[in-house]
Amino acid sequence: MRTILITGPGGGGRTTVAAATALAAARDGTRTLVLSADRTDTLGAALDTVTGPVPREVAPRLTAWRPDAAERFREDLTAFQARASTAFDLLGASRLDPEELTPLPGAEELALLRALRDAALAESHDLLVVDLPPIPQALALLALPEELRRYLRRLLPAERQAARALRPVLGRLAGVPMPAEWLYETAARWDLELAAVEAVVADRDTVVRLVAEPGPAGADSVRAATLALALRGLRPDVLVAGRVLPEAAAEGWLAGPVAQQRKVLAEWRESYDVRPVAHLGHDPRGADDLAALDVPGVDGTTSTVEWTVADRLAEDGVLVWHLPLPGAIRDELDLVRRGDELVVTAGRFRRIVPLPSALRRCTVAGAALREGELRVRFAPDPDLWPRTR
Repeated sequence: MRTILITGPGGGGRTTVAAATALAAARDGTRTLVLSADRTDTLGAALDTVTGPVPREVAPRLTAWRPDAAERFREDLTAFQARASTAFDLLGASRLDPEELTPLPGAEELALLRALRDAALAESHDLLVVDLPPIPQALALLALPEELRRYLRRLLPAERQAARALRPVLGRLAGVPMPAEWLYETAARWDLELAAVEAVVADRDTVVRLVAEPGPAGADSVRAATLALALRGLRPDVLVAGRVLPEAAAEGWLAGPVAQQRKVLAEWRESYDVRPVAHLGHDPRGADDLAALDVPGVDGTTSTVEWTVADRLAEDGVLVWHLPLPGAIRDELDLVRRGDELVVTAGRFRRIVPLPSALRRCTVAGAALREGELRVRFAPDPDLWPRTR
């Protein structure tokens, strides 16, 4: 199944483009599911129909789904309280009733991740179009599965489960109850679910598509999004330039906006596969308006970028890890080695990356940023590197 993750600046028309992309694919004969996590039904407004927590067919071969974050949050917390009843009784804590539970910030994003996982595992459609939140929230959403899995591994490492038979004895010796079996089982289940979402995002059949209106604000957002995606080993397959004014309007009071869009489009074309989408003169609504947008279709491109390790041992005595980071600024880059991980900071974005196995037996010997690519040099550690005769 192909997956298209669509995001862009708030108000840039990303939901409209997502709806138009899904509708065009369905009309071409592709079984398509379009997902959105907006509390307000902006997806339904674009499709000129109502979408909600129950997937429904809104056009031939097109299904729309807007998961109910509040209901999933209540179900999860109620189930957690039931499993942790012994701990709550020990602490003297009272349980919350389902009707008094309201979603916490981020519940919509978590509901969207689950829906993304469920849709991918169901294999009921050939194409999944996901209307992600605006760029800042979308970037945090894409990073969430990897980061949560790392937290789980640190807080409840799997190797501790091997000592499950000793927990009652350890509990008596320590004088405090040890973590119950259900806690490790829950952590393992969460890790499995997060791994499924992470696999969908990292799949070569998944692409990230940016939508922005050509202008100063849109250019800044696209630049930041490109760097943040690159830090996660991703790149946009195309850049959809939305609400592009016609050249015929380059007179009168529209001359300035048209010239501004023309300049930004020229700059974007130097680095991206830009697909302009014309301004219709009104907010698109319904199948006819969406078809008139002429959005880019689905092709065989991928958004995944390989971080390769080059063997320069014979020439320079080092291994070089190549990390493409277009748009990165040298003074805003920072690297920290933590055991078998490398903490990479690029501007206001950060990622903790596990080192490839060969590099774990090396020490960091330096780094350089050249032509939008960070090259980190690793020298073999004599105490860990295999010796040769």
